Amino acid sequence: MAALFLSDQSEGPLKKIQKRIALRAPTPLSPLLLRRLQDSGADSGFWRTGKTDGLNQNMSGLKHHMSLPVSVGVLLVGLPYSISLAAQWLYGWPNKPGYKKYIEALKPRRIYCLTKAVLETLKYLQYGRLYFQWKSWYKNEENRKHYEKGITFGRRSNKLDLYHPPNVDRSKGVPAPLVVFIYGGAWGSGDRSIYCLLARQMAEELSATVICPDYFVYPQANVLGMVQDIADCLVWAQESGQKFNFDKDNIVLIGHSAGAHLCALTTLFLIDAREELFLEASQQRDVTLAIRGVIGLSGVYNVMDHYEHEQKRAVEYVSTMHKAMNGVDNFPYYSPTHLLKELSRDKLDRVPPFALLHGTDDIIVPVASSAKFCDLLTSLSVKVSLYLLPRVDHTEIVTDLMVPDRRFYHPIYSCIKQEYRKLLGAC
Repeated sequence: MAALFLSDQSEGPLKKIQKRIALRAPTPLSPLLLRRLQDSGADSGFWRTGKTDGLNQNMSGLKHHMSLPVSVGVLLVGLPYSISLAAQWLYGWPNKPGYKKYIEALKPRRIYCLTKAVLETLKYLQYGRLYFQWKSWYKNEENRKHYEKGITFGRRSNKLDLYHPPNVDRSKGVPAPLVVFIYGGAWGSGDRSIYCLLARQMAEELSATVICPDYFVYPQANVLGMVQDIADCLVWAQESGQKFNFDKDNIVLIGHSAGAHLCALTTLFLIDAREELFLEASQQRDVTLAIRGVIGLSGVYNVMDHYEHEQKRAVEYVSTMHKAMNGVDNFPYYSPTHLLKELSRDKLDRVPPFALLHGTDDIIVPVASSAKFCDLLTSLSVKVSLYLLPRVDHTEIVTDLMVPDRRFYHPIYSCIKQEYRKLLGAC
């Protein structure tokens, strides 16, 4: 012990410090223990990498959880509001004063109903092939043998196309009955060239001369102007029957949608001898006597009822109907239903027979429009027939009359031909 004590005491200060440092230094790990720690991932590099990877995974998960609500929000809120506001900006804001029109435009029900109505128009893309068919047919000069193109008529110098019946020998001089087809377009659009295939097929199916006139639409004219244009077309027919070899005293009006409304309205205005038509009394009388009947395809006959239907669909402000009729106050004036109720018994006896066709799948003009009009005509002792066509919608009832391979071509023409013969007294 003494020797040890003496030797410790004999060491210098530097040597003592070195010993203490050596005692505090970590003991080297054995190779076996080091290998086990490395296998278990206990080295410091593993922990640094693991923490980084875990952070990245947490951030990725957070982004994923945030992107889903954002996507749903864009789909359920952003898209409908964008579509609806764009439609209202293009076609008309609600008819409210000042800032109230924007409050009305932003109501959720209006936003989603109007968006649905806009998206429903995408189904018209299915008529792309038909579009190119009529475009090509109308431009083909070889088809001019079937019709007379661009005949001027009326006070506003409108144009009409006249289609000859292909199965009637014109050289014999026997005049064919006349069909006047009035296209629709919500009182704000339309062109006679679109219906060239329909007019051509109708001339063949009915063995009739078919006239398809243009008429001024909103904003170039209001509904009264449209009625005047159609009346001018009928006056032209009275004056031109001999020239084009058709029977001016056997006329059937056929109209679709707004065109059906205009056919009915023009007929009733003529019967009522309205001064606003600016036609001579003799002209109105001759035209009235020549009209054998009216065939309406998915027509609007009670304007106020249709406006309420537009309100349910939230399209009443973007629709051209109330604009073309100069406001809601004029709906009775332009409503065939209202006019019929105002006619005397003597004038009601001069109302020609009506044939009403309507598709049960029509969401643009509900089938109740034709059904109620049929009930009214029946109650007033006016001859009427009603055909409800299963699975036919608002567009198909007219587009499917254009080419024979369309799904409802034969069923619809079967109804039209039956009523057409009755109207001409062939049945």
